[in-house]
Amino acid sequence: MSTQNIQQKIVPFFWFANEAEEAVNFYTSCFNNSKVGTVTRYDEASAKASGQPKGSVLTASFQLNGQEFIALNGGPVFKFTPAISFFVNCETENEVSDLWEKFSEGGQVMMELSEYPFSKKFGWIQDKYGLSWQLNLTGSPQKIIPSLMFTGNKAGKAEEAMNYYVSLFKNSEIKTLSRYPAGSQGKEGTVEFALFSLDNEDFIVMDSDYEHGFTFTPAVSFFVYCETQKEIDFFWDHLTDGGKEVECGWLEDKYGVSWQIVPTVLFGLLNNSDPERAKRAMQAMMKMKKLDIKTLEEA
Repeated sequence: MSTQNIQQKIVPFFWFANEAEEAVNFYTSCFNNSKVGTVTRYDEASAKASGQPKGSVLTASFQLNGQEFIALNGGPVFKFTPAISFFVNCETENEVSDLWEKFSEGGQVMMELSEYPFSKKFGWIQDKYGLSWQLNLTGSPQKIIPSLMFTGNKAGKAEEAMNYYVSLFKNSEIKTLSRYPAGSQGKEGTVEFALFSLDNEDFIVMDSDYEHGFTFTPAVSFFVYCETQKEIDFFWDHLTDGGKEVECGWLEDKYGVSWQIVPTVLFGLLNNSDPERAKRAMQAMMKMKKLDIKTLEEA
């Protein structure tokens, strides 16, 4: 992935044990206007740090319906949960049925594909890799939207989190917000469904006070491309406030959602045509929590 090709500010990032390449090929076969992008591989330093085989796939960028995603092989550290799912707007019933059939193979049904009060055709399914998809007939062109469900001790925090994210990103707004009414399946006044945008990219949040037994994990994170160190510092400082720093640009915010704050120059440095320069950039990154552009470039 070169910086010239970066159109999205925020890119969903999937952590797989070792099936990233297989999963990317599967997902790109499911959606129209889809393709595999740049594939990076573990060098000696990153292989040693992660325990992954040298030369195996590290990351693979890919597009689904023209939208950017990234997959990583990081070992069996984190598991996907339905706390973050991907809401797919479908134009036709055939689109919904076709995706349902593909995701059903080796998957697990969470809500049967059927007619509901809110949709003529809707289903929620976990695919064979554990990633969750909500398929909905909307009559509008296909679009894939990350959906965050606030459960457990985070239930009731969806609106607060949404407002916080909107305050941080430019070109952001709350588009629709509906709350649970009295006597409904959710706690009155909390978010039943909300659609909002961050830097012109759509997201969904909802609250659920059921005891689901799952919450957010770093298996799905959000990769934020930053042009300058000032921008990296801004997002890092705000999103770690009440949360925690991890490493290599990763952090967890106060709501438990994982983000990666990354300079746009990073992929160029890690994919340098000179293997030694790429290796030094990788080694420098592995030592950092917040990424520093100057240090990476000097390395």
